[in-house]
Amino acid sequence: HEFNKSVFYPKGILGYFTGVLYLSVLVTFAACNAPPVPLDDILIEKTSVPEQCVRAVKVGDFVRYHYIGTFPDGNKFDSSYDRGSTYNVFVGKKQLIEGMDKALVGMCINERRLVKIPPQLAYGKQGDIIPPDSILHFDVLLLDVWNPEDGVQINTYHTPSVCSRKVEVSDYVRYHYNGTLLDGTLFDSSHTRMRTYDTYVGIGWLIAGMDQGLLGMCVGERRIITMPPSLGYGENGDGSDIPGQASLVFDVVLLDLHNPRDGITVTNQVVPESCTRKTVSGDYVRYHYNGSLLDGTFFDSSYSRNRTYDTYVGRGYVIAGMDEGLIGVCIGERRTITIPPHLGYGEEGTGTKIPGSAVLVFDVHIIDFHNPTDNTEITVTFKPDECDRQTKKGDFVKYHYNASLMDGTSIDSTYNYGKTYNIVLGANQVVPGMEDGLMDMCVGERRHLVIPPHLGYGERGVTGEVPGSAVLVFDIELVEMEEGLPEGYMFIWNDEVSPDLFSEMDKNSDKEVEPSEFTDYIMRQVTEGKGRLAPGFDPYRIIDNMFSNQDRNGDGKITEAEFKLKADEAAAHDEL
Repeated sequence: HEFNKSVFYPKGILGYFTGVLYLSVLVTFAACNAPPVPLDDILIEKTSVPEQCVRAVKVGDFVRYHYIGTFPDGNKFDSSYDRGSTYNVFVGKKQLIEGMDKALVGMCINERRLVKIPPQLAYGKQGDIIPPDSILHFDVLLLDVWNPEDGVQINTYHTPSVCSRKVEVSDYVRYHYNGTLLDGTLFDSSHTRMRTYDTYVGIGWLIAGMDQGLLGMCVGERRIITMPPSLGYGENGDGSDIPGQASLVFDVVLLDLHNPRDGITVTNQVVPESCTRKTVSGDYVRYHYNGSLLDGTFFDSSYSRNRTYDTYVGRGYVIAGMDEGLIGVCIGERRTITIPPHLGYGEEGTGTKIPGSAVLVFDVHIIDFHNPTDNTEITVTFKPDECDRQTKKGDFVKYHYNASLMDGTSIDSTYNYGKTYNIVLGANQVVPGMEDGLMDMCVGERRHLVIPPHLGYGERGVTGEVPGSAVLVFDIELVEMEEGLPEGYMFIWNDEVSPDLFSEMDKNSDKEVEPSEFTDYIMRQVTEGKGRLAPGFDPYRIIDNMFSNQDRNGDGKITEAEFKLKADEAAAHDEL
C-alpha cells in the first residue's frame, strides 16, 4: 500500500516517534489480516528434544505418535488425544500426507515437533473438513518406533563376576522386571508386587521376545530387553496397559535358575587330610550352615542361633537335597550344596523367607557324626612294658584326661586342676563310654577314646559345656588303681572271720549292737588290716549301709538273731 507521508512524519521529535508507533500498528494490522505466506516445503520446529536419542525414525519404520492438528489461526481440526489413542502408521509408505511422511523422518522417541505443511504436501485443493489450499500445523509427540525387520535387542548393563551357568531352553527362572513402553511409560513391575516372576523359558510360556531375551543370562545379571510388538503383544496389545503395536522394554534382573532334570551339586569342598570315616544313611550328623538363595539373599544360619543343626541323614528328616548332600562327608569337611526346588521346598517355598521354586545354597561345615549302633572307640596310644594287673569293675582308679569335641573344641582337662579324676569302675560315676574306655587298662597306659552321645551325655548334653548329641573325645592316662571288692561286697575280711564276731562287736555285752559299736568295730578291723572296705566310697556311708542291712526290724539295734554273715544270706546284700 502507499500512504501519505504526512500521516507518518509529523513535525517535531515527539511527532516523529508518534508516527513510528502509528506505522507499527498499521503494519501489524496488515500482517494479521494478510493471506498466509505461501510455503514451498514443510517447516519443522523442534520444541522438545530428549537428552538421548538411541534411535531416529527412518523410512519404512512403524511409528506411534500423538498429534494436535490446527490451522494457522489456531483453530483445531483434529487431535489423537481427543480419541484417546495414538496414531499408528508406517513412515514413507504413502499412508500419510506427504508432508507428515517427511516430518516424521529423523524424530527420536519423546521428541516433540511443531510441523507446518503447505497444501501441496497436505490435502491440496480438495477438502471437506479441511478447506482447499490450507496450510496445516501439527504438534507431534513421537512415542514409539520399530521396524518389521527388528528382533529382540539386548543391552546387558551388569554382569556378575562369576557365572557358572546360563539360562537355556526349558530352564525354570525367577526374575524381577520393570516393564515400560518405549517412551518410558511404566505398565507393569514385579517389584511393586514384591514377588518374582517365575516361569519356564523357551517353551512358549512367555511372549516370544522375553523367551529370547532371557536366554544366556547369568544369575545376578541385569539387562534391558527391547522387543517389537511382533515379539510382544502384537496389534491388539494386552487389552489394558499395553496398547496395540507397542514396542516393549523390560529391565530384568535374574535371581534364580534351574532345570527340572537338575540334581544337587556339591562344590567348594574342603576335606580334612585325615578322614577315617564318612557319613552313611542312618548316621546322626551335627553341622553348621549358612543358607542363601542363588542370588546371595540370606535366609537362615545355624551360626546365628549359636547351635548346630542335628539330624539323621538318609531318613527323610531333612529336605531331600540336604539328605543327599550330607552323605559321604567327613568330620571337619566344608562343602557348598546347591539344591534345586524339587529337592528343596518346591513350588510353595516356606511362605516366609524362602520363595516358591527357589534354588537353595547351603554352605555346610560338618562338626561331628555318629551312628546309633556305635560303641566306644578305643585306641591304645601307649602301653607300659610291664602290666601286672588290669582294671576291672569295682576297682578304684585315678586318671588324667583331656576332653574335646570332634571338631577339636576343648571341653575340660584334669591337668588344668592339677589333680586326677577318681572313680570306682562300674559304679555309674562317669558316662558309660568312659566306663568302657577305662576297663582292662594298665597303670601308665594311655588311650584315645571316641564316645558316641548315647554313651556320653545324650541328646541334652551339659548346659554351657557339651552340646546335645555331641560325640566326645578323651585322651586318658591311668595314674593309679586300687583293687576293688568282689561284686556285691562293700567289706571283706583279710583274715579268718572270728567265730565270736557278734560278741566282739557287743562291747557292753547287752546282747545288742549299737550303731557306734558297729562302726567302731569295722573301722578297727580296717585299721588293723584285718578287713577292707570297698575303695572309692565314704567309709562311714558304707558302714551305715551295712548296719541298716543287718538291722532287720529297723529299730536301730542289731540283735544276735538278726546278725548274719554274707555266706548265710539267702539274698545278696552289700554287707559282711
